[in-house]
Amino acid sequence: MTALSPHVPSAAALDPEAVLAQIGKIAATDLSAWARAIDEGTYPATLMHRFADAGAFGLHLGEGNRLGAAIEGMSRISEVCTSTGFMAWCQNTLVWYLINSENAAARAKYLAAAAGGHVLGGTALSNPMKSFFGIETLKLKGTRVEGGYKVKGILPWVSNLGPDHFFGAIFAVDGAEPVMALIDCADPAVTLKPCEPFLAMDGTGTYAVQVRDLFVPDEMVLAHEAMGFVKKMRAGFILLQAGMAVGLMRDCIAMMREVEGPLGHVNRYLEVQPDQMAETLADMEAEVAALCETPFDPSPDYWRRVVGARLLAGEKSVEAAHNAMLHCGARGYVRAHRCQRRLREAYFVAIVTPATKQLRLMLDQMPA
Repeated sequence: MTALSPHVPSAAALDPEAVLAQIGKIAATDLSAWARAIDEGTYPATLMHRFADAGAFGLHLGEGNRLGAAIEGMSRISEVCTSTGFMAWCQNTLVWYLINSENAAARAKYLAAAAGGHVLGGTALSNPMKSFFGIETLKLKGTRVEGGYKVKGILPWVSNLGPDHFFGAIFAVDGAEPVMALIDCADPAVTLKPCEPFLAMDGTGTYAVQVRDLFVPDEMVLAHEAMGFVKKMRAGFILLQAGMAVGLMRDCIAMMREVEGPLGHVNRYLEVQPDQMAETLADMEAEVAALCETPFDPSPDYWRRVVGARLLAGEKSVEAAHNAMLHCGARGYVRAHRCQRRLREAYFVAIVTPATKQLRLMLDQMPA
């Protein structure tokens, strides 16, 4: 089992503005130099720890609403590399689970370690999020035993993992509600298997996870009744994904502006111009910021706005990357240019759970 350090810096005392400035500095220097290697399959563990040391994964701790700061941190990372922005979302979501868990033992042992980056990890909620809407069935099954649960099953894709990482997962239990708990990848009962190469995101530490009779102790249970827990933290889970979209769109707008000098005379005939895209992004950021003020609002109207904002983030990411490619033309179509990477990354924002089609299904199932 992974040993936890008792000497993790407190994230609650961080100054958000100072943290964001440091995130931006690391992104513009080290991450920029690593972006192509990450796109080609290198998992940037060192960079993840550097961002953690800067406080990137503790921005949503502390008094009052801090989701907006966490999203801005991910935006600054995604502005350079959306693969790393996605890993930052995985890490921030792991912390979000622990923030919201009512299990004091789990919070005491893992929250500071995850927020400080001593423990890296992710979230295996793709399958459960689909199962709650009848798209799939839960792939992990658990049995209640003394002091915890025995769990088995296979998850096809879980990201930001490694042999010493953790992730949050939900498993079905016969005769009871599904349970949500932390899974330790260092346990011998957990096997990580590499996935087939993706169109993008190969450097995100994404694996198929096989679980064979894993004992999950009660201290690692985030919620014995997962449905209620997911309903509590689902808005934050989804809103945090906006960081990927915002950062990617900022860079797409920047690329459109970069070619205004040499290509503006002909690009002006294109339907979408950078100023229009910037207005769209500003409106999207304003809506996300407003929603972040009340992440535990239980009203149907609020939840509809959250789902709508996430749908727009995916659609506009693709639109921004598509138009950046049209503005850049042939120079953006060569492998060495970041424009083609942005186009591939944008499709990920639109298909990562909850994907565009699931979001539309969710909206369709909501009361008018």
